[in-house]
Amino acid sequence: MSAASDLNIDHIANLARLALTPEEKTKFAAQLNDVLTNIEQLKKVDVTGVEPTAHGFPIFNVWADDVAQPGLPVEAALKNAPAQRNHMVVVPKVVE
Repeated sequence: MSAASDLNIDHIANLARLALTPEEKTKFAAQLNDVLTNIEQLKKVDVTGVEPTAHGFPIFNVWADDVAQPGLPVEAALKNAPAQRNHMVVVPKVVE
């Protein structure tokens, strides 16, 4: 993997659309190098016999039952609307 000296922090900052100061470049290059070093360490872990998974522990059907519940009262829903008419939010016309 790349060492900090191999990182083109200017290119990475450009891809991320970040304008970095020279101090930030130095700081973030060191941090990115630490991340890459940790990834290299993880690659050394023997995972033989470990099945790939999306979670560290099993998750089974964590969804709540789909039960209809009462919503906000109209007055509460329209409380912060900038304009309203006939219990609806008035928005600017976007299609001519």
